[in-house]
Amino acid sequence: MDETYILINGQWYYYYRAVDKHGLTIDFLLSKQRDKTTAMRFFNQAIKQHSSPKTVVMDKSGSNKAAIEKIIDNKHLAINVRQVKYLNNIVEQDHRAIKRSQTHARFQIL
Repeated sequence: MDETYILINGQWYYYYRAVDKHGLTIDFLLSKQRDKTTAMRFFNQAIKQHSSPKTVVMDKSGSNKAAIEKIIDNKHLAINVRQVKYLNNIVEQDHRAIKRSQTHARFQIL
């Protein structure tokens, strides 16, 4: 799981994205905020649609860690959270491709 920011119609948005172990996107969320509430909404959405993962790998973002820990406590889930800078590299590398395609596709809010 990771987030980056992208420009859509002249406005900046945070693009939250979860990928599986093969690097395929399983869920995403666009948001104007990057905080614990938004991260919780994203995790709840992903878990609801794709079930609970065994492991979540993320960067050192405090809001993301706080959000997943609260969800684990509230729902009594057994999720291993790994917060190591370079383990999240698959997602980080793929953000470049997303940002390149963004300039060609010209994302629009519907």
